[in-house]
Amino acid sequence: MIRIIFPLLLSAAALLAGNAAAQAPVEIADDAPDTYTVVRGDTLWDISGRFLKQPWRWPEVWRLNREQIRNPHLIYPGQVIFLDRNGPWLSIGRRLGTQDQKLHPQVYSEPAAQPIPSIPLDVIQPFLVAPLVVDDEDIANSATIIANDGSRVYAGGGDTVFAKDVTADQDSWEVYRKAEALVDPMTKEVLAYQAVHLGSARVTEHGQPATLQLVRALEEIGQGDRMLPSEVPTVFSYAPHAPETEVNGRIVAIHRGVEVTGMHHVVVLGAGEREGLESGHVVALWRNRGSVKYEGETIALPEQRYGLAFVFRVFDRVSYALVMNTDGQVTVGDSIRKP
Repeated sequence: MIRIIFPLLLSAAALLAGNAAAQAPVEIADDAPDTYTVVRGDTLWDISGRFLKQPWRWPEVWRLNREQIRNPHLIYPGQVIFLDRNGPWLSIGRRLGTQDQKLHPQVYSEPAAQPIPSIPLDVIQPFLVAPLVVDDEDIANSATIIANDGSRVYAGGGDTVFAKDVTADQDSWEVYRKAEALVDPMTKEVLAYQAVHLGSARVTEHGQPATLQLVRALEEIGQGDRMLPSEVPTVFSYAPHAPETEVNGRIVAIHRGVEVTGMHHVVVLGAGEREGLESGHVVALWRNRGSVKYEGETIALPEQRYGLAFVFRVFDRVSYALVMNTDGQVTVGDSIRKP
């Protein structure tokens, strides 16, 4: 089924993640300041990276009062972040230019200011509904567009189309086109199929075939394109945390079909719900250095840890993640592990 996930909110429950106590102590960055004033465009990850060597562990060190714990996302431009090196602990001061000590939206002098997100939501926003990942079962259960109402080959927003295998109790549909197989670079196993989200349609008349209107068209839609039922939008909450079990997978694809990428770009991981991954997990990236031949023997070179990625959307056997830190190119075939 298609999972439609609306913009992410920060989870208070995840701030109290149970695996935090089992990890090594949080380390302060070598050049950490004593204070930092939040500016527009910051993220919680970026702010924490100024203070911590492991910025993804910020939920462990923020000192939040009861009001803030209800929504720790409420950190705004102009507020001052204080570092207590004894913990270490991070705490939030009042916004500059206001005399009110309470950290609550209605007391701010600039009500239009937006709170600071945990990661750059503008980067991942398109991926919260697309691209889709479909498996053989999804494809088998899909409806199929067989024609459009007119002489044109392709249809667009507002046009009428006809489709077969549309279930009688479902009015809202998402249109997609299967684009490519996601293949494990080592085993060559097909993990899933990455599909292009083409738009949305609504049934205007049930029957065989059914009549639908294209409510939204991101690309031209034509005969043979598939449809799956839309799900009720889900408000999703998370905060960064490590997987509870070991992870052993690889980067199987990079958005737009390129072979290498960098920070703040989306990658597809060859691990998903089946391997215990969930949205909010942080995974370490390990560079595959290949192998060499020496005196007739092929010797694998040791892998090198070089970055971190934040998992934000998970399917059965694959996941989508945003590269948060890297000291070089991110490449298809590189490994992912528990940080």
